[in-house]
Amino acid sequence: MKVFVVGANGKVARHFADFVKDDSAIDEKAMIRKAEQAGFFEERGIDTVLLDLVKNSIDELAEAMKGTDAVIFSAGAGGSGLDKTILIDLDGAVKAMTAAEQAGVKRFVMVSTFRTGREAMSQEHDLQIYTIAKNYADEWLKNRTQLDWTIVHPGMLVDTDGTDQIKVGMGQEINEVPRQDVARTLISVLKNDNTLRKEFEVLAGDKTVEEAVSEL
Repeated sequence: MKVFVVGANGKVARHFADFVKDDSAIDEKAMIRKAEQAGFFEERGIDTVLLDLVKNSIDELAEAMKGTDAVIFSAGAGGSGLDKTILIDLDGAVKAMTAAEQAGVKRFVMVSTFRTGREAMSQEHDLQIYTIAKNYADEWLKNRTQLDWTIVHPGMLVDTDGTDQIKVGMGQEINEVPRQDVARTLISVLKNDNTLRKEFEVLAGDKTVEEAVSEL
């Protein structure tokens, strides 16, 4: 399976690259924004394409996606301003979805935020605009595309070593989850067709990633 990763240089996606470099079932194509980011992927035998989610067109994104089997959207503004949040987490996501359909790529995996929906969007906090952007990107994916989607809602992301132990579901109390285990979850999602057109929260838990995902 050839997987096109949008936001490949992000922390979760870099763990994904570390795992797939030795996975014979998954071949990554990494979309990066800066040429100096290429070295990390070249060391792992991963092809890169230099594109900017904001500046490049849908046609350019679609051309780069041709020949791939799935798209993972793991890009984010990362607190770089409200305008970038809208341009990347909302419009950038829609551009990636549109490009995937244009390129004939059916599988689309979205790395979202933990809680979306009207109640979450109404709460005033530092991440309110980010939550709103993610909510409407998710809704576009579910209701405005014909893609075979999966939406992953991670809990509070931490950089501690992963344990390969998670719990999944919806409506859980928010807790931490290592970024490494979210990356493992993305790999398992790609390998399990039972995740098609499903969304779920992922937190640190007591089942292996493969077991938890296979039971969705």
